[in-house]
Amino acid sequence: MDRSLLVARLLGPTFAAVSLGMLINVGMYETMIAEALHFGIPFYLSGVLSLLAGLTIVNLHNRWQMDWRVIITVLGWLMTMGGVVRIVLPQIAIAAGSTIYSGRAAVIGVALVIGALGAFLSLKGYARRA
Repeated sequence: MDRSLLVARLLGPTFAAVSLGMLINVGMYETMIAEALHFGIPFYLSGVLSLLAGLTIVNLHNRWQMDWRVIITVLGWLMTMGGVVRIVLPQIAIAAGSTIYSGRAAVIGVALVIGALGAFLSLKGYARRA
């Protein structure tokens, strides 16, 4: 199987599930995000996991073709950079996260973006090929 399809099949449903969870449980996610934006072991571990996931994607799929597959590469690099920032410069990551997740509307907006990405990648990954 093509690596692009494999990664799309993994990320698409994951993003869709996260998005759905965020939209159904907005208040709970607001609380979780607020708690996660304090430096500690969970924050550090989220950086390590993001770095590992991002590096895995970048090493398996570092394709800069100008089609839908570039989204996977960009996501891999964003995850890698996000993990590094959370590990090396946690104050900046906390400040950025506090700005992005500034309220209920921001959580819903992020959930919709993640959901759109999840739906798009799922469609690309699971659509029947002729």
